[in-house]
Amino acid sequence: MVGRLIAPEIEELIAARDFATIREVFAEWQPVELAELVADLREESRVVVFRLLPKDVAADTFSYCELDTQQELLHDMAREDVASILNDMSADDRTQLFEELPGNVVSELINTLSAEERAIALSLLNYPEDSVGRLMTPDYVIVKRHWSVQQALDHIRIYGKDSETLNVLYVTEHGTLKDELHIRELLLASPDARIEDLMDYRAEALLASDPQEKAVEEFRRLDRYALPVVDADRKLLGIITLDDVLDVAEEQATEEMQKFGGVQALEEPYIDVPLLELVRKRATWLVVLFIGGFLTATALGVFATQIEQAVMLALLMPLIISSGGNAGSQAATLVVRALALGEVTIADWWRIVRREIAAGFLLGCLLGVLGFLRVGISAALDTGITTATWLLATVVFLSLISIVTAGTIAGSMLPLLMKRLGFDPAASSAPFIATFSDVFGILIYFSIATLLLTGVIL
Repeated sequence: MVGRLIAPEIEELIAARDFATIREVFAEWQPVELAELVADLREESRVVVFRLLPKDVAADTFSYCELDTQQELLHDMAREDVASILNDMSADDRTQLFEELPGNVVSELINTLSAEERAIALSLLNYPEDSVGRLMTPDYVIVKRHWSVQQALDHIRIYGKDSETLNVLYVTEHGTLKDELHIRELLLASPDARIEDLMDYRAEALLASDPQEKAVEEFRRLDRYALPVVDADRKLLGIITLDDVLDVAEEQATEEMQKFGGVQALEEPYIDVPLLELVRKRATWLVVLFIGGFLTATALGVFATQIEQAVMLALLMPLIISSGGNAGSQAATLVVRALALGEVTIADWWRIVRREIAAGFLLGCLLGVLGFLRVGISAALDTGITTATWLLATVVFLSLISIVTAGTIAGSMLPLLMKRLGFDPAASSAPFIATFSDVFGILIYFSIATLLLTGVIL
């Protein structure tokens, strides 16, 4: 048995034209492992590797490769090799590849497909870009309700080889979806039992026109590996499997994280985004935050006299103001994610407000106590505790309670407001929360300080 080799060793075997050893090594590898190896090889070596792989393994390996690697392979490989791989790829993986390529390249590649695969590719590409139809595959197994279990199992042995999954079988009548059965049900049933005896007519399905986000929601709700895709008349068009839905979920989560960080969603991997494009994606909200900083400066200007009279207020200000922003960001993160998962809706706004008022108050009390102790201990170690010390500590305590509570309310309500106005909650919330926390935090802090410290240190 030949041990598992790494990319430089494969490169040496290719240079020595020891193709027999390479085939022996690759016989034990999975497509996902081969795809990782291909990414580490030089471009000319990648082509050699794909020519040495069996057709079906080459197609599966190509599906696991990163987009830039796929594009390089399509450019470097001979036309007949490209045609072989594309014809053997699963329809859904091939459609995802075509979505990322320029239109003229797609047109050329489609012409390399067989008549049957070309029809499938054109059919899937005909659906809207972000629809379920783009994710589905026509590779599935159907059975008829008048068949016996034994007939169905015989049918699976003959036609199941190319199916995307054999976990679920679909019962149709004149092309219309009637039900779905798990293979487990057939394996445990009597061979003489009829398919219709196992049916409950409760098959859940997605519409081909549904947005891909709907597929993510349904897979999460139903905890399924595969779901059928139908048209408005419930004609079975294909199936969508969990691996494709996980890709969509990953893209959604990535986009949401980027937007929440004040960055427009990147359409390419971070390292591949051109510098000017990366700057443009990040500039919008930085400008918004910078302009928001003008409001912060204005608010500070209102209390310039108090700051001059009590430098300690200015020293404690970053500590207190940042707590409101941090609490608001926490609340916004929780609410945005709950909205994305469907755990809450805009109609739940009052329940959310009540929870965040309570949470903000308790968190504010916790931080307020720490702030109170910080002022007291600092004074005790420095000039000694006086009446002014207790009053300043009280200002810090009350300010933290007020600012943290206000921050949590703002953090929870802004995503709901943005969604209500038709904006993306993740894209809009973080920058506005930062500005809100700074401006209102300053107003709250110095208002309480003016109220309690006038005539003492002001």
